[in-house]
Amino acid sequence: MKKVLVTGGAGFIGSHVVDRFLESNYEVAAADNLVTGNIENISGKNIKFFNIDIRDSVKLEELFSAEKPDYVIHLAAQVSVSSSVEDTVYDAEENIMSLINILELCKKYNTEKIVFSSTAAVYGIPEEVPSKESNKTAPLSPYGLSKLTGEEYIKMYSGLFGVNYVILRYANVYGPRQSAHGEAGVVSIFNDKIKADGDIFIEGDGLQTRDFVFVKDVSKANFICATENIKNETFNVSTNTDISILELFNTMKKYSEYTKDAVHKEARKGDIRNSRLDNTKLLDSTSWKPEYTLDQGLKEYLAK
Repeated sequence: MKKVLVTGGAGFIGSHVVDRFLESNYEVAAADNLVTGNIENISGKNIKFFNIDIRDSVKLEELFSAEKPDYVIHLAAQVSVSSSVEDTVYDAEENIMSLINILELCKKYNTEKIVFSSTAAVYGIPEEVPSKESNKTAPLSPYGLSKLTGEEYIKMYSGLFGVNYVILRYANVYGPRQSAHGEAGVVSIFNDKIKADGDIFIEGDGLQTRDFVFVKDVSKANFICATENIKNETFNVSTNTDISILELFNTMKKYSEYTKDAVHKEARKGDIRNSRLDNTKLLDSTSWKPEYTLDQGLKEYLAK
């Protein structure tokens, strides 16, 4: 039986990745420091859980020595753009130094493949819409830069030490278990306000567009890219469709009992106007395809 280690396994995306591997009868270990992860996301599941911070190289090696995972799905990260600006050192420790710890152990224990969670933030202001993997990268925040630096370290470890990888650049991921606190996605923020019948604020005119991808499609991409015969590639994970924030609000309003109008406030400085990721390469290279339209995903999410 193949073994997989999911870092950040108690988190929003990580817990869905855990579910996907369990469905296919993999032996699953999850590592999480529970700073943003929630133990309830994985409680009662047939996995080994390690409450560790992956900055701790000693404890991390103990995990690798005990489990010797065939695949590592690396989701543990500092994911807040605003926090990365406020504390660049912590962002670099979590997103770069911790990754180097993981890569060293993948090399030492002959891990078959690491699947790394990156982000659309590496593109910065898009060179074109939709963004392709071959487009230039120019991140606007320490978070985007630390993820891009992580990508480069992974490629270097592949070239120097033969560590196989797949890098996944996510569009805007949404779905069950996403927290509305901290640097949350707009869908979870809107959902939280809908359930509380609170006021929903939209920055600017609301015509800025984003590409939203359901978390179960993201977990499926992680599973497929780990287990299929694909290596040393970078893929966008998206639906390659976009929707304005105003239209998103109206769609969520339609599928809920929310009756209020949105309140517009001042546009956020430096906000990217339009963002969409081209998923053609992932579709052509693997068996993956998105199963959820935004309508289907929102209906499932809002029903919970």
